[in-house]
Amino acid sequence: MNLRELIANKVVAEGGFWSYHKESILSHVSDDQLIEAALERLDLEDLDLLFQQFSSKKIRQVWLRTMAVQGDYYQSLNRFYAWYYFNIQDPDRYLKAIRTRHLTKIAP
Repeated sequence: MNLRELIANKVVAEGGFWSYHKESILSHVSDDQLIEAALERLDLEDLDLLFQQFSSKKIRQVWLRTMAVQGDYYQSLNRFYAWYYFNIQDPDRYLKAIRTRHLTKIAP
């Protein structure tokens, strides 16, 4: 079993990808979807596997695009990721700036 498959199985065990047939998860789930689901559902030990499989830059891009812009919903989780994994000195200010930038992009 390769590392990507191991991560996908751990996400499934935590309730992720419930709408997929188990046999088709690896072929139908993109790297970005796998990264996002892992960030949402897995614990620190399992996230270390994620950082072995994908570059920190790739994980950070997915995190910024999908989770960091969600505001209060993932606030404490995002604060932790910003500080622990991405070495951001002032996570609250950083996350507010990311959300503001995102909102100005989508506002008419």
